[in-house]
Amino acid sequence: MKRLLLSLLCLSFSLQAAAPPDHQARFLAGLAVDATELEPEAREESWQVHASSFHRAWLDLEERQLANIRLWMPNTLNHIYEDTSPLFYTFSGPDFLYANAFFPNASTYILCGREPVGSLPEVTALSSDTRAAALGNLRTALNSILSFSFFITADMKNDLSQTQLSGTIPVLYVFLARAGCRITDAELVKLDDAGNLTSGKSKTPGVKISFIGRSGRNQTLYYFTTDLSNWGIKNNPGYMEFCKKQGQGNAFVKAASYLMHMDEFSSVRNFLLANSRNLIEDDSGIPLKYFDPNQWMVSLYGNYPGPIELFKQHFQTDLDQAFKAAVSGDLPFGVGYQWRPGISSLIVGTAYRAVPKAQPVEE
Repeated sequence: MKRLLLSLLCLSFSLQAAAPPDHQARFLAGLAVDATELEPEAREESWQVHASSFHRAWLDLEERQLANIRLWMPNTLNHIYEDTSPLFYTFSGPDFLYANAFFPNASTYILCGREPVGSLPEVTALSSDTRAAALGNLRTALNSILSFSFFITADMKNDLSQTQLSGTIPVLYVFLARAGCRITDAELVKLDDAGNLTSGKSKTPGVKISFIGRSGRNQTLYYFTTDLSNWGIKNNPGYMEFCKKQGQGNAFVKAASYLMHMDEFSSVRNFLLANSRNLIEDDSGIPLKYFDPNQWMVSLYGNYPGPIELFKQHFQTDLDQAFKAAVSGDLPFGVGYQWRPGISSLIVGTAYRAVPKAQPVEE
């Protein structure tokens, strides 16, 4: 009995000591956590170095990228910027950063990738040395997207598998905190084959993060680990079924390895074309030839230099001709694989026809 009581007391203390997810996010993002449970850990030299490094990186990112996107979107595409429809961001990995910059008012962000979900962070459970190493790995994992606007998937999977802060959740926490959002709840979730949240067996693990955005509205972020190839969707339809239940939404595609140029990814390509009200993408997303002019109004921004050398086989002659014929405007920022300002392109499609309404998601 004494052992049982002692165990319960220890468990109670542990639960009380666990910092809420918003404080965890601020700590991982290198933001002040004064007067919180994590203030002692923030006195460690490793966190001071982490915070200083992130501060410099974010100042550069804000000046070079994010501030320009936040100005450009409401001035150029305000009907999309203000839209509260759900956002489908396929092949995203944990890139909430750019999803939020382009679509800050989305009621629900639905992200996915091959990267593992991981576990909910608990930085106080780590030793000082382990915490220092984990923060270093986190900075390394974020280096490419902070510098170039996209993740290098293989590198990130390696960086985040070698740390106690595993998977995509720490990255999502960092981006939420740095975007000025306040996390109110975070929980691990799973999907069944019908696209409903389940407590049973599942091939589609995920995380659900509830937060208050910069506008003061309650918003939700989902990230799921899944395979969006035709075979992957047939074998494991949970993610796509979940998306279908959201009804009409907007879509975002960036640095997607030109997968939807291939027949093996026709299912997800067709889903986005059939279920999106507006779609913003770089040239690595859905090829221009699939935008039926009877169903889509397409606007082009920036310049189209063609794919980088790695993907040169996906050059689009029709897109090249379209950019030479009529461009709607410039881009004051870089995006996608051609990340340098002045050589980036965005394709913006707006559907003429109505798209399905949302269905309730069973929990």
